[in-house]
Amino acid sequence: MLPPIALSFQMPHHPDRPTKVCPVCGRPFQWRKKWKDVWEEVRYCSDRCRNHRNRMASTEDSTTSP
Repeated sequence: MLPPIALSFQMPHHPDRPTKVCPVCGRPFQWRKKWKDVWEEVRYCSDRCRNHRNRMASTEDSTTSP
């Protein structure tokens, strides 16, 4: 018999991995092996956040304008 599917799947936490906070969604994300050579340049947790970076900046600009 197969185990039931978890409805709220969460990635495992690895305390030994570096962590950053995504400036778009505000969620923490951890180092991945595919980012080993460019970790210092990684700023967004996903392609979705990277694609929405300009939308977030434009909404902040419009709310701060008088």
